[in-house]
Amino acid sequence: MNPIQIPYENLKKVNEPYLDALKAAANEVVHSGWYILGAQVQAFEQAFSAIHNNSYCLGVASGLDALVMGLEVFDFPKGKKVLVPSNTYIASVLAIIKAGLQPVLVEPNPETYNLDVAGLEQKYDSDCVAILPVHLYGRLCPMEEIVAFAQDKGLKIVEDCAQAHFASSHGKLAGTFGDIGAFSFYPTKNLGALGDAGAMLCKDEAIYEKLRAIRNYGSHQKYYNKYIGWNSRLDEIQAAFLLAKLGDRDRVIAHKRKLANLYFELLGEQDGITLPKPGGEDHVWHIFNVLVDDRDNFRTHLLQRGIGTEIHYPLAPHQQEGYQCYFAGEQYPLAAMIHANTVSLPISTCHSESDIAKVASVIVDYCSAAAYA
Repeated sequence: MNPIQIPYENLKKVNEPYLDALKAAANEVVHSGWYILGAQVQAFEQAFSAIHNNSYCLGVASGLDALVMGLEVFDFPKGKKVLVPSNTYIASVLAIIKAGLQPVLVEPNPETYNLDVAGLEQKYDSDCVAILPVHLYGRLCPMEEIVAFAQDKGLKIVEDCAQAHFASSHGKLAGTFGDIGAFSFYPTKNLGALGDAGAMLCKDEAIYEKLRAIRNYGSHQKYYNKYIGWNSRLDEIQAAFLLAKLGDRDRVIAHKRKLANLYFELLGEQDGITLPKPGGEDHVWHIFNVLVDDRDNFRTHLLQRGIGTEIHYPLAPHQQEGYQCYFAGEQYPLAAMIHANTVSLPISTCHSESDIAKVASVIVDYCSAAAYA
């Protein structure tokens, strides 16, 4: 088997352009003598909020924590229902459960793999208290319609923006449509830290002040705990790293959109493979996923030619062993099909246009051979 020439991702290479800035940021934090909820976190929160034209931002330890706290802050009665896509990453479902609520899986739109109002209408009942839309792969859900539906039903919205930093619709960015926008800065994201990190956006001052306490043991004043809280604070050093990379966001997104457009141009229509629906400003291409009839053979074919791929994700939430107490016997055929066939192709700032041209050429050869097999 050939060595990997085009890996799915190479985080060392992704972060090389920022190396001097990252070293300087780390040096500044180390010499400051202040390592928790200091100047770097405050500066990042202000910058991230300003980009989103939003009133409030809070840095937290992870995207999962942002989702859980984003639900907990509303004090919903335990056991109430939250509508969430059936094909999401498990963190979205886990957050609902950790908040003491019941996940209700909703099949996505088959073209975009995201929630839409038609799916929500099928699963809504009077026990529902919130919607957790997931902007999967980097594409925005149809949030204008979802917001109207939520307002009509009296539901809160907590957006899972972990894969869709800076995706927008009519000038409005992911995380600013709902009541809470939850972000992950896991290292592979379009804006990635060098460890776990997350943030929340919100518009309501009272909610912001409550969340600000909840992330820090439920305390506004040291040793005085108004709420039952968490220890979930964005590290100073991760905030400094994120600040060092934040100004480069337009270049990152433009590069990934260029690579996505190249895939569409070079692959066209091939037998045995389904490309994602093209996107405009509403898609930032965190992941370029395709559906393949024979996934194992397809991935092996690419790997033998030095190309790495990933699967996001091999099992749907209702198929996970640890979640059978919630979903045993339930069937979600669209989610099951997506998870059984999805493959993620290389699309990173570590990849060049020539890399994508090679990947596309290998895929075309594979599809041509399969058509005559």
